[in-house]
Amino acid sequence: MTKGVRTTIPLSDSWTVSREPATHSGAGIDVNEVPATVPGSVHTDLLAAGLIADPYIGDNERLTDWIGRSNWIYRCELPAVTAENERVELHFQGLDTFAEVRVNGTVVGQTTSMFTSLRIDVTNKLTGKADLLEVRFESPYARALARCDEIGPLPNPYDEPYPFIRKTASNFGWDWGPTLVTAGIWKPVAIEIWSAARIGTVAPTITVEDGVGAVAAQVELLRQPGADSAGLSLRLEIGESVLSLPVNDVENAVTVRAEVASPELWWPRAYGEAARYDLAITLVDRSGRPIDRWERKIGFRTVEIESEPDTEGSPFTIVVNGVRVFARGVNWIPDDCFPTRVGRREYRERLEQAAAANVNFVRVWGGGNYEAEEFYDIADQLGLLVAQDFLFACAAYPETPELIGEVDSEVRENVVRLASHPSLALWFGGNETLWGFQDWEWKPVLGDRDWGERYWMELLPQWLGELDPTRPYWPNSPYSGSPDVHPNDPAHGTSHAWEVWNSEDYLAYRDLRPRFVAEFGYQAPAAYRTLLDSVGEAELSRHSAALQHHQKAADGELKLQRGLDAHFGDLDAFDDWLFATQLNQARAITTGIEHFRSLAPLCAGTVLWQLNDCWPALSWSVIDSASRLKPSWYALRNAYADRLLTVQPLDKALQLVAINERDEPWHVTTSVRRMSFNGVESATQHVEFTVEARSVVRLALEPTVSEAVNPARELIVADADGCRATWYFDADKNLEYPEPVYSAAVIAEPNGYRIDIEAKSLLRDVSLFADRIDPAAVADDMLLTLLPGERASISVTTEFSGNPDRFTRSPQLRCANDLRSK
Repeated sequence: MTKGVRTTIPLSDSWTVSREPATHSGAGIDVNEVPATVPGSVHTDLLAAGLIADPYIGDNERLTDWIGRSNWIYRCELPAVTAENERVELHFQGLDTFAEVRVNGTVVGQTTSMFTSLRIDVTNKLTGKADLLEVRFESPYARALARCDEIGPLPNPYDEPYPFIRKTASNFGWDWGPTLVTAGIWKPVAIEIWSAARIGTVAPTITVEDGVGAVAAQVELLRQPGADSAGLSLRLEIGESVLSLPVNDVENAVTVRAEVASPELWWPRAYGEAARYDLAITLVDRSGRPIDRWERKIGFRTVEIESEPDTEGSPFTIVVNGVRVFARGVNWIPDDCFPTRVGRREYRERLEQAAAANVNFVRVWGGGNYEAEEFYDIADQLGLLVAQDFLFACAAYPETPELIGEVDSEVRENVVRLASHPSLALWFGGNETLWGFQDWEWKPVLGDRDWGERYWMELLPQWLGELDPTRPYWPNSPYSGSPDVHPNDPAHGTSHAWEVWNSEDYLAYRDLRPRFVAEFGYQAPAAYRTLLDSVGEAELSRHSAALQHHQKAADGELKLQRGLDAHFGDLDAFDDWLFATQLNQARAITTGIEHFRSLAPLCAGTVLWQLNDCWPALSWSVIDSASRLKPSWYALRNAYADRLLTVQPLDKALQLVAINERDEPWHVTTSVRRMSFNGVESATQHVEFTVEARSVVRLALEPTVSEAVNPARELIVADADGCRATWYFDADKNLEYPEPVYSAAVIAEPNGYRIDIEAKSLLRDVSLFADRIDPAAVADDMLLTLLPGERASISVTTEFSGNPDRFTRSPQLRCANDLRSK
């Protein structure tokens, strides 16, 4: 340890956790000095100790309610520290949630928010001999309910007290996740030793104007009282530039500026390279010795929102570096109920899966978290635009001085922490709060009480104007852009389209004309193997109690059944039900996205609910909690392709729509064919046209092609440059599909097998569920439609060493023909 240079000693070893005896109320078990992992949580510590069953399995979740209603104490012995004439601090990056910190029995600090850090000066409080550090966590329920009693109940969808505290809302359960109310040291903790001065926070403002990139970094300096901190300077390094700025003896806030001529710009995926620069700021003492350092990777880019009213309403169009970007988006929820189980590896896997599905926009939803630094860093690398919600969701929120103070601290810390990331494109004030006040019967409950509007319409824009003035802010999702227009008016701003899931068939997406649809989606169960691992083979029945425990949506099973009734009819066998519900989700996603993209530039973005899952669920995700890709992921990849060919009913007629999201024109030459299921062409329309870069062409189909003679036995097909569009004239249950006839051969490959399929009949939505044979297997394609005589290949990455012919048999290899109504 070099004296004067900031030194960090991680405190991650030798922790224990105990349940505070005073909170024993008959529920739960005694827990005394169980080994604890830091960072971690009480739930994961008890699970590791074998004291609770895995809450993700079966209905074990029900057995853990007592954990969130108890008080907990973490303890560890501090290492001996020698720090003569130096400042010693405890730095907790995150405590969940109501924490009191003690050293040798004396309270030295406390926090009331999960979303802020805590730094405590313990210079004169350590003896250097067996110092005991304790962190006591009060039950989140106890504190939240106490605030509720004081303020009065506030409307929220789950009758839980989450609006009263600054903690992950979805800990208290959601319509896709369990109720697992956590506590613990959920981010790293360390001893930090320094003298004279150190860097506190760095808030860089990054701009591009007239071809020049500029960085203005506001640096907070902290000085040790009574120490000599004269002669300091700050050194800023960016690219090949190095600038030095002397700091006078009393300055605690210094702005360091630098410019980069003609910088390489950071672009979102499919619009250019995600170029980044190393930015470092070093605090140097009078002898020229570095004593503290802050460093990040930054990107130069501009982001704006076009929202001025037009003849159709008012748009919501993201503009990056002066170029309009169609947002091919997904919504992100916490990837695990226990966030310390999500690290760089998990973030990378999930965001790479998003990018592989042609996603360029990820919205971090307001009932979750401000994610760890790695999330945004990986998004930076992949060119994924990120919209970050402030953490408000679906509820009225108190506007007490206490809550406002907690939110103020949370916003200041997290905005400064994240603002250097070029991927972070905009802030949303929260999720569905303005809409909820307007439409969800809140007003009779609230009376004349405050309900949170001040956060979204006044405080957040005020704070962001100070902290992050270059990045757009939008008060809510959804929000129309004006308090005079309904917050969920699809013709204005951002809208959420939940009528389809809640009450209508997914074909109703085609009736909508949204400017930017920020939430829409359709449910399906997780992958077969994920369900098997979570409920067991005996419970693999659509009506089993264990399986339905993983369906958290209100009337979720009835809504899934409504979709099956409309498209497939009655299906009793579990394998058929699973395949059909997953197909319905894939079809709903395809229907919605292809329609919305066809409306561009009127519609400037679609953000699917949802990318990921936090536990094994029947939910709206396209990737389940075990990282397995549902059929809907492949549908998303197809629907978000840079070049898309689709048939759409627009302006009361069928049209061929070609969408080009590349920088070069697309010359399309194709024959649009109406044909029977046995492959005989009845009518053909030859078309040739050019789709300019970043544009859409819509072409009306001739009646001979668009009007079926026998709707139950015909389809429309168009192919161009590897893109295929199909159109069926009726629901599956009414179609007279042929019996599926095909040949399949298995060819060994270095990383698994290739399944070569030759269709002898029409095969619709050919899908290979490789996880049914090998839990780790992944198929590279799915949802293939083959006409009689056509061939296709699906490669499977697997280490399976048994009989590979199993990959060619049902229930592994399926197609929609299998599900024709009896």
